[in-house]
Amino acid sequence: MVPLTPVITVSCEMKNAFLFFSVLEFAVGILVNAFIVSVNFWDVVRRQPLSNCDLVLLSLSLTRLFLHGVLFLDAVQLTHFQRMKDPLSLSYQTTIMLWMIINQAGLWFTTCLSLFYCSKIVRFSRTFLLCLASWISRKTPRMLLGAVLFSCLCTLLCLWDFFSSSHFSVTTRLSMNNNTELNLKTANLRFSRSFLFCSLGSIPPFLLFLVSSGLLIASLARHMTTRRAQTRDSRDPSLEAHLKALRTLVSFFCLYMVSFCAAVISVPLLMLWHNKIGVMVCVGILAACPSGHAVILIAGNAKLRRAVETLLLWAQRSLRLRVDRKADPRTPDLS
Repeated sequence: MVPLTPVITVSCEMKNAFLFFSVLEFAVGILVNAFIVSVNFWDVVRRQPLSNCDLVLLSLSLTRLFLHGVLFLDAVQLTHFQRMKDPLSLSYQTTIMLWMIINQAGLWFTTCLSLFYCSKIVRFSRTFLLCLASWISRKTPRMLLGAVLFSCLCTLLCLWDFFSSSHFSVTTRLSMNNNTELNLKTANLRFSRSFLFCSLGSIPPFLLFLVSSGLLIASLARHMTTRRAQTRDSRDPSLEAHLKALRTLVSFFCLYMVSFCAAVISVPLLMLWHNKIGVMVCVGILAACPSGHAVILIAGNAKLRRAVETLLLWAQRSLRLRVDRKADPRTPDLS
């Protein structure tokens, strides 16, 4: 086992710095995801139909709003209530399990986005794949509903396993009052088992995400080969669609792997090495990744980009109007 110096207590300055960055990450995450939600909700208010892509982005952004709330709760708990002498308190275990459940739902919605891109961009030659792509492009709301149902099923299984383990842990503590070390090891093993059990629910959507993204990459390679053999146009809509979709999906893959590694590393940091600073760094990484992907989603979506440009233009006009009012020539010059 890698030796690591335990950091059970953290200085007040370190806690304040971590809490400041947590508030900043929370504000940015809430701002960008609430922007996506509000733009699409405004279309609903104006009775304009939402596209299938808008429905997926709306579902994903709503999930990430709850995710940022749970991560901010985790940050507050780390700075004010968490004691590393007893790291696996029931409240902290509950916060981690909530993060896993919401993060898994977000993975399902991102997989739906990847399947939607694949059905719209990739040109299939086999009849079965062609029919499947046509169904996905036409039945995206049903696909989202299926993702919600599967996420609910995984949530019920995770909660059942978690609360049964928590009950076992409580009864074990009552029966092992004279052996604190054995009690702590038993609680660590139970929580690790629950953590791994809930992580199994992320395997199906992640595999689907990899398959659909792989099909997009293969389609892009095939398109580039065909394009070299033909006359090159100044503008290729198919190439632009491939690149925009892959930019969104590859960025999510990279950020998801970074957040997954941070989550995995935080478990031994918490339970074995009791290193609170390391856990704080991991929580900060977990909060930064979904915010970064939301910014990439806004940059890659024409509708959201237009909304950003409209908002910036409105802010620029408001600022100019205030400046003009302050420098009104009708104001008498007293000099």
